[in-house]
Amino acid sequence: MGIGERIKYIRNLRGMTQKYLGLLIGFPDRAADIRIAQYETGNRSPKADITSQIASVLGVSPQALDVPNIDTEDGIMHTLFALEDLYDLKIDSTDGEISLKLGKGKGTKSAELFSRLLSWADVAEKYKKGEISLDEYDNWRYNYPANDNSQRKVSVPSAGLMDWIKEGLK
Repeated sequence: MGIGERIKYIRNLRGMTQKYLGLLIGFPDRAADIRIAQYETGNRSPKADITSQIASVLGVSPQALDVPNIDTEDGIMHTLFALEDLYDLKIDSTDGEISLKLGKGKGTKSAELFSRLLSWADVAEKYKKGEISLDEYDNWRYNYPANDNSQRKVSVPSAGLMDWIKEGLK
């Protein structure tokens, strides 16, 4: 889903028309809906400052709009391959189902992503159990990381600090 499709999807979630969104970000009355339509159809790409304004009006993080190109199966596959290389992502097949697993063994990058995925799993579980609404769940996702209040923080001590601790324990 490209940026235009994300804008349209979230705009519709918010119950806004193209014209209303365009007016809120400062486009002239006669061009407001046309500009938003151009973004949503992919005929025009918003610059970073416009993307930030649209995100602000929609109440989401700019990153929620600017999604990597995963419109094709090949694009998704290459995104997953990169995650395997960078974060120790593993794929498994059991009983005809595919699962992805994140290893903990590739240093601080992998540990940080692991922590973030645990936060997501916690919020998703709250939604599944009915402890939060779909709006609250979407708000958490579309404003991530601003709304991530989890206490799951991973800190890996430096090698120098570890050496110092080991010396102190001798």
